[in-house]
Amino acid sequence: MSDGLEHHKHHDPTNLGMVSSPHGPETGDDHAHLPADFPAAGPSEGEVARIFDKILFPDDLYTPEGVYWADLPFGQQMKFNTAVDNAEAKKELGTIWSMIKQDPLSPISWYFKNAVLPGAGLGLEGYVLFSIGNLTPLFSAVWPQCWKTYKVCNKQWTFAVTYLEIVGIIIGQVLVGFIGDSIGRRWGLIQDALIMFGGLLMLTASWGVSLNGWVICYTLSLMFYSIGVGGEYPMTATAAMENATGSGKISTREDRLHRGRKVTMAFLMQGWGQFFNQAILIVLLLIFHHSGKPPYSLVSAQWTFRVSFAIPAIGTLWLVYYRAYKMPLASKQLNAAKKRAKVTGYDVQSLKLIFKYFTPRLIATAGSWFANDVFFYGNKLFQSTFIAAIDPSVAKTGNIMTSWLWNFVNIAVSLCGYYLASFLIDNKLVGRKRMMQLGFLMDFVLFVVPAFHYNYYKSVKGVHAFQAMYFLSSFFNQFGPNAVTFLVAAEVFPTSVRATAHGFSAACGKLGALLATVVYNYIDTQQKFYFVPWFGLAGMLVTWLFLPDTTGLDLKEQERRWMYLRQGRESEYHGIAVHPRHLSVWERMRGAGKYYDPKQDRIDQVKDLRNEWEYRQAEKSKDEAGLMDTDDLQFPDEVHNHFMRTSNIKGKLRDTSSDNISNEKAVVN
Repeated sequence: MSDGLEHHKHHDPTNLGMVSSPHGPETGDDHAHLPADFPAAGPSEGEVARIFDKILFPDDLYTPEGVYWADLPFGQQMKFNTAVDNAEAKKELGTIWSMIKQDPLSPISWYFKNAVLPGAGLGLEGYVLFSIGNLTPLFSAVWPQCWKTYKVCNKQWTFAVTYLEIVGIIIGQVLVGFIGDSIGRRWGLIQDALIMFGGLLMLTASWGVSLNGWVICYTLSLMFYSIGVGGEYPMTATAAMENATGSGKISTREDRLHRGRKVTMAFLMQGWGQFFNQAILIVLLLIFHHSGKPPYSLVSAQWTFRVSFAIPAIGTLWLVYYRAYKMPLASKQLNAAKKRAKVTGYDVQSLKLIFKYFTPRLIATAGSWFANDVFFYGNKLFQSTFIAAIDPSVAKTGNIMTSWLWNFVNIAVSLCGYYLASFLIDNKLVGRKRMMQLGFLMDFVLFVVPAFHYNYYKSVKGVHAFQAMYFLSSFFNQFGPNAVTFLVAAEVFPTSVRATAHGFSAACGKLGALLATVVYNYIDTQQKFYFVPWFGLAGMLVTWLFLPDTTGLDLKEQERRWMYLRQGRESEYHGIAVHPRHLSVWERMRGAGKYYDPKQDRIDQVKDLRNEWEYRQAEKSKDEAGLMDTDDLQFPDEVHNHFMRTSNIKGKLRDTSSDNISNEKAVVN
């Protein structure tokens, strides 16, 4: 497509040393300049429309007539979005097939680069963190005087294994979330890996002059490790999201259609961490004990749990190296946003504005995470109790291997939930909010039914249904709230305080986990089923009322709205970020969507693009550190050339901007 400029190929200079119009002295190099017949009044309305339509009306969001998909009747929404998704799926399958023909293993390397590496920290923490629930039955069998009867060990210190683990996570989430927004994502990621590596060394070498002393050492080591775990939540979410979109102002199809998948693919590594932990524990017990049957020796237990911690220590040490030397641009988008807002250090103004404009969103992300973690962490840390309930033979025989194999099945079912969430989370007809509500609702049903018919489901006649309900609850927990909370707690907040908001929400979630661990230690199994379901119901209601649905909403469009809010121009923003589809029920009730005006927004978008382009042109020469994303390719060539020939930057460019803006307004009206 023509850019409206005249291009000269390489040639011998004919006017060397002379300053001639319109492009200065000739050097013989390729160059472009305005055509001789370029109209003094600027480009025509048709030319402006041709230049900007692809940006203003991307075909995955707008119909050919320029109508936003959410403004269509429901039937047409389904037809439009199905066509977009089918076309994208066809394109991706074609790409995969091309990769396979060129190199059969290339899809595996792509997955490793785009899912395994971004989620490596969560995979390692999932391995270690949820091993506590797996190791507890082994410790109880080998040291019953400490972990069961409490004759030798202090009961409160034994219980503190789960308490202080969660306290450490909360500290890490709040602290590293703040550090990530203040110092940068890269340092937060490196710091997390260093803390986790140190914690694993402490866990592997934990010891004491008495059994109770070992429990105390084990508990404090786990708490230290958990500080790094807590930091992984805000750092992994923000880094995965921001690296997927870049820091430019021009939106990308990849961001709109696959941002949720990009983040949840990193998050589901937590499930793989649990999977490998359970697999390795089974193998280690078979190696050191030579079978899975009781009684278990002290030596086999020592080797099993210590080697199980030493293995992820090696992976975590590599993670320190990778983050220190292979992720130099992890903070690029944050730095660009701060520079644009002329902020150094922590953006206190944005934090205040979060509470002014987005408090309902904080209630949604923090409240839903709190409700979810009562389910998720309660079930994981006390999974041996639940496994014993759905298979009474575990308690009778004391066979840990049977318990671990049942848990293996549970993890496999959970992984199916993780992957289905990643597959559907960007589908506009399903989306984040509906997935979370469905997951909460199903968890409520699948726990409340056995709670009030516990004796029947514990019987031989009902135990298989009991098993199915428990495993399905794991599936829907991963498919819904567990995956979605991790994504939306970063997605619905602006870049400058994204890690802080995510860390705060995750910390509130861990308060739910702490509540579950405290209460679960003092109630029996049936009472656990009585206790849990209501948090599913509460989570569903909080999600419905306070959470906006950001499925398909461009992350850069949210940043554009935030720019208006930060400048005190809330009423001047008319874009799709305040479309009722992308606002919560509470925000709609409060009138946040009253300014939505697609006709006016089209005019404003061109103005904002022009302002952004002029800012980037002015900054380009000053950007020695490369922190600003000033690459011209962030703007399509036609847009760049259009602004170049119609803008007036420091008097160096042709001043036809007033005529041009009039034309731009006429086109989008």
